[in-house]
Amino acid sequence: MITVEDALSRVLALAAPLPRIEEVPLTEAAGRVLARPLRARRTQPPFAASAMDGYALRGDELRPGARFRVIGAARAGQRFDGRVGPGEAVRIFTGAPMPEGADRVLIQEDAAPEDDGAFIRVRENPDAARHVRPAGGDFAEGDLFAPRRLSARDVALLAAMNIDRVPVRARPRVALIPTGDELVEPGQTPGPDQIVSSNGYGLHAMLREAGADPFLTPIARDDPASLRAALEAAAEADMIVTLGGASVGEHDLVRAALLAAGAELSFHKIAMRPGKPLMAGRLGRATALGLPGNPVSAMVCGALFAVPAARALAGDPAPAPRRLTARLAHPLPANGPRAHYARARLIDGPDGPALEIFANQDSAVLSLLAAADCLAEIPANAPAMETGTNLKYIPL
Repeated sequence: MITVEDALSRVLALAAPLPRIEEVPLTEAAGRVLARPLRARRTQPPFAASAMDGYALRGDELRPGARFRVIGAARAGQRFDGRVGPGEAVRIFTGAPMPEGADRVLIQEDAAPEDDGAFIRVRENPDAARHVRPAGGDFAEGDLFAPRRLSARDVALLAAMNIDRVPVRARPRVALIPTGDELVEPGQTPGPDQIVSSNGYGLHAMLREAGADPFLTPIARDDPASLRAALEAAAEADMIVTLGGASVGEHDLVRAALLAAGAELSFHKIAMRPGKPLMAGRLGRATALGLPGNPVSAMVCGALFAVPAARALAGDPAPAPRRLTARLAHPLPANGPRAHYARARLIDGPDGPALEIFANQDSAVLSLLAAADCLAEIPANAPAMETGTNLKYIPL
């Protein structure tokens, strides 16, 4: 068995970024991976602008009791067409271009209007800040925007840069193949020895959230012909994920079916729980993953390996799961020889968020996975830990 770190490294090596690039409008860009650097098409702000409502004037004249004649107004989208001279001020609103000759904004709370607003007088103790946003204070024309997975914040920035369409990596097509005679589709009536197929739907949602384009094949039964047909249905996929049948029982036929189809396996079995029988390799041009059949095992392995692989195929420069640290909310017994990815949740602790690890870690209990908001990462052979010990976790 190999370690989780080694397994993830091998999986990511199998998932080189797809060469397909497409151009999409900004409204469709969130969650996609930018394929190449872009440059800002304008400077922001394009002019020195007021940061507050108030009066634009010459800063060297500003003192308590000073009186200024109001010669006009400036608002966002409509500048004052003139110059501010000595003893003069322009009524100005947030975002308006600073008038020529003015370099300071007296906020309106510090100005006392006189003569029906024709003049203002500076009140005592005026705010010392200039309240002027300099031209280019946000970004300048030509500034580089590097490839990354685009967030809503990135989309807003690109729009401000006057970029309306962006080149992005294609969404990887991911085929999900549930396997097993015991499975029926949701909505059907299971036989006395059958269960409802859930793994594929959970992985489908997980991969779609990660920016992939997943699809489910019909359930493959426990015979070579059915498995072969399912693999043929997945022939156009960039990644093929089998669910179940990855262990070593006489009815676990997936490994044999993959090898018969020409797959080259990189590894089979990891020193982790849940998810020991995971396997990975290549089938033609596709990355191939064989996930366990237990529902929790499949979802945990999906979060640790299938999602990072999909992100890598999409060109994400940081595809690995994000790891954070929190203190244990309770003592933890020593761990065995396999790394344990335990269902847990963050609760309020005396020193901030704390990890509460569920007592029941049965890999068939999906309700506890639904109640979890993270996976606590307990290293292999870790000694017993006291309350308050720092432990890494992976958000779900």
